[in-house]
Amino acid sequence: NFNNMDEALYKEFILDLARHPLNKKKLADFDIKQKGVNVSCGDEIEVYIKLVDKKVKDIGFLGQGCVISQAATSLLTEEVKGKNIKEIMSLTEKDISKLLNVEVIYARKKCALLCLDALQTALKNYTRI
Repeated sequence: NFNNMDEALYKEFILDLARHPLNKKKLADFDIKQKGVNVSCGDEIEVYIKLVDKKVKDIGFLGQGCVISQAATSLLTEEVKGKNIKEIMSLTEKDISKLLNVEVIYARKKCALLCLDALQTALKNYTRI
């Protein structure tokens, strides 16, 4: 449970990430590109992944959406750098909540999980090739 101070700090952290996202760039050199869309909120992202030895060497994203989707995408792209495909495929909603440092309410789940869904879809498709 948040007290008012924690809640204010949390909101500022999320808003700051949305205003100044990490890894918001299109990679010039990438192996995988995957779009993610959340029609209910209008969130739209495109993730670019550069793999070396089945590990994320670099990652970037473009797109726009609500504060939660942008903050979660920002944090997740930072989190997966250096991780291998298997590690990324095992990430869950709980991991996203930990990154955001909050329990994501039901109405915002699609927003928070947009990047994870896009990443995991991209890697599933990539490993089939």
